Parts: sequence; structure tokens; C-alpha cells
Amino acid sequence: MLFSTSFLNELFPENKGAVHINLSFHEVATDSRKKTKKSLFVPLVGDNFDGHDFLKDAFNNGAVGALWQKDKSLPRFLPTDFPVYFVEDTLEALQRLASQYRLEINPKVIGITGSNGKTTTKDMVGTVLTSAYNTHRTKGNFNNHIGLPLTILSMPRDTEVLVLEMGMSDFGEIQKLSEIAKPDYAIITNIGESHIEYLGSREGIAQAKTEIVAGMASEGRLYIDGDEPLLKNLDSTSLTVISCGFGPNNSIVLDAITMDSDYTDFQIAGEAFRLPMLGKHNVKNASFAISIAKDLDVSMEQIKKSLLSLKISGMRFEKLQGLNGSTLINDAYNASPTSMKAAIEVITELAQYEKKILVLGDIFEIGETSKPLHRSVAEAITDDIDMVLTMGKDASEITDQVQIEFPKTYAKHCTTEEEVLKELQPVLQEGTIILFKASRGMKFEKMVEQLQE
Repeated sequence: MLFSTSFLNELFPENKGAVHINLSFHEVATDSRKKTKKSLFVPLVGDNFDGHDFLKDAFNNGAVGALWQKDKSLPRFLPTDFPVYFVEDTLEALQRLASQYRLEINPKVIGITGSNGKTTTKDMVGTVLTSAYNTHRTKGNFNNHIGLPLTILSMPRDTEVLVLEMGMSDFGEIQKLSEIAKPDYAIITNIGESHIEYLGSREGIAQAKTEIVAGMASEGRLYIDGDEPLLKNLDSTSLTVISCGFGPNNSIVLDAITMDSDYTDFQIAGEAFRLPMLGKHNVKNASFAISIAKDLDVSMEQIKKSLLSLKISGMRFEKLQGLNGSTLINDAYNASPTSMKAAIEVITELAQYEKKILVLGDIFEIGETSKPLHRSVAEAITDDIDMVLTMGKDASEITDQVQIEFPKTYAKHCTTEEEVLKELQPVLQEGTIILFKASRGMKFEKMVEQLQE
């Protein structure tokens, strides 16, 4: 059980049906098509749909109560004892319900935002804290104004730690999520260029990400990318700010970083850690998880063991076996110039591979800065890269820049997946590693699937 009619009666006093019978709700549902068990149906209204039109489907699929927008007529089929709670706006009511349920359960709440690495960091924090606490975390990409409330409303009543990913595309969105979730701990993984089309500049992106402090109490703890100058002003907040990074002035300094084909080793204050994944950027993500776990009294042994057992969400620097003994890196879930350069830097540092190939695609939502930002990706490419293939509208800028800076490197812009695959066929062999990186809409995973063993 999540809550009962008595809990809802206090929140939504305008109601009808058998609301004074102590009826339990086990789920909150917004999709009328899904089978549920004793759910509260919340009909949301979008540009092209109105959930109120599908109450009968929700009823047939297990809904035993509903929120309802006051200006909508109730359908005649509804039994008179079916609990209905009347509200001005069902989305606002869903958010209010989530916020109240969060206070009712009162777990330690960890909010995570940033331009890149939110999901990986969420997986790391969730995995490490699960070793010591009943932990509930965001599933998939349920990180917006609808997904976050649903994540809160899906946590079991015995939850001790709640880990929430917070996404955004415009100002005010993270503030709203923070006010709903009221984090005790918050993480800003980094500041990149994602959504610069809407936010105008990296300074604007930093401003939007720092909204995560809006719902935090003064005793809250904020963990930040300490190597990012745009986050320095957070030191003036009333919160305790912990900076994690590679620079010597950070609260948490990361050093002694080494990589082999499967693991990254690093140290914090002389303590050695190992990650079953590659990249300095993932070391920084791990440092957030380690720091919070230590603050929550998780033992060092549990932290290290949990990090070694990490299972990261798919298409995030996912290492796969390719045809003819080749190695594929599927990092095609999403991309920004910052994350693309970080991925390329990992590839360049893997000395055990004889041939290193990049397959790069368009980066979306970077607006008028798209062409120069695509060109900037070439800054991460070195003579260690043997081949660069690009596909997409502005990704050709990467190829053009590589041809200028590294005339000996084979660089080609392709117009179709078939052309990319044809270029790769001769180099699919043991000792070859191929990185696939692009924004989600490019669907690069389709090419990866065709090249898997």
C-alpha cells in the first residue's frame, strides 16, 4: 500500500464516492492502458490528448479511484461509490501528492542534475547506497515534471533513501522538481552545452542547473563538479558545498587514474577504488557516489564492493563484442560536445588497441552554435585516432576540422548508415575499437546491432 483515502481526503477535500471508507491505493497511474493493482488514476491533459477521456479503460485495468479536473464531466458508467477527488489541475495535483508522500515517508532524498552523466551517477549512487539502505531510484528517463512525481509515488513505504534524477530544458524546471522532492543531498555533475538552444549560453545552463538548491534546507549538502568555474559561486550559499574534481583545490581530489580494457582505477586521499567502466568523467561521477555514501556512514568495504558490481543503463559507454573480434563502444544514448569529447579522450587513452575508430553523429539542441560546437569536437582527437566517420547534418563539421588538423587521419562524412557500415567492414578485426556517439535521435544503436558478434 502507498496510501489510503484518508491521506487523499486531507489533500483534496473536494471529493465524492466512498472516500470515507478506508480504501488502500497500491499504485498511481497516468496510463489508462496498463494493468494496475488498486491504482489511483491521474488523467493528465496534453496538447494532443486528454486522459479524462480514458477513465473507463483505467477503471477496467484496475483503477479504484481518480483525481479529476473540476471542469470535466464525470462519465455515466462510473459507480457512485468510486472515489473521485476534484482538483483545478491534475498535473499540479499529481505534483502536490508526490511532495506530500515524500514528506510522509521521509527518506533521505538525493537529487541529481547536470548536463551529462545524470543517469550514470544515479546508477552509481543507487547501487552503492543499496548496499546499506532500502533504496529507491529513478527508472529509465522518468526525470521531468511528470516522471519525477511518479518516481516518488512508486517508492515503497519502507524506503530509506530516494535517488532522483532531475532533467530540464528551460529555466524554472529544476526549481520545480527540487521544490517537489526537497533533496537533503544534491549533485550537479557538470555544465555542458545540452539545451543551449533554449538557455542561451553555458552561463544560462549553469543558472538552470543550480536551481536544484531551491527545495533544499539550509543544512543540505551540495556536491558539484569542482573543476567547473561556472559553479564557483555556489560556495556563497548557506549549504555545505563539496567540490569533487581533478584540481588540487577541490574538497575531494581525484588522482592516480589508470585504465585498462575493462576497468578504471583511481584514488581519493590515498584510498584506491576500481570501476568496471572507462573514463575520467566516470571517475568524477563515482566520486559523488563515494562522498554521499561516506556521509551516510556506508563502510568503505561496502562502497568498493558496490562500485565493482555496477550495472549502468544501456548505451552509456557500453562495451560490446563486435564482428571478427573487434570491440564496439555503444555510447549512443545521447551527446553534447562535452560528453563527445570525453568519450573520445577515453578511446585515445586505451593503449591496448591497435586501431581506434570514431563514428560520430549530430548533436541536437545546441541551436545557432551548432556548427562551431561540432567543430570543437575535433579538439579531443589526436594522432592516435586512425579513422573518423561522421553522419548527420552538422556532424560534417567534425570531419572538415579533422581533415584540416590531421591530414593523415582517414576522415569521411557519410550520408547513410549503409555507407558507414561499408567503411567499417574492412577494419572489423581483433585489436580494433570503434566508438559510436551521437544524440539519441540519430539512432546509432541500429548500426551497433548490425556489427555485434
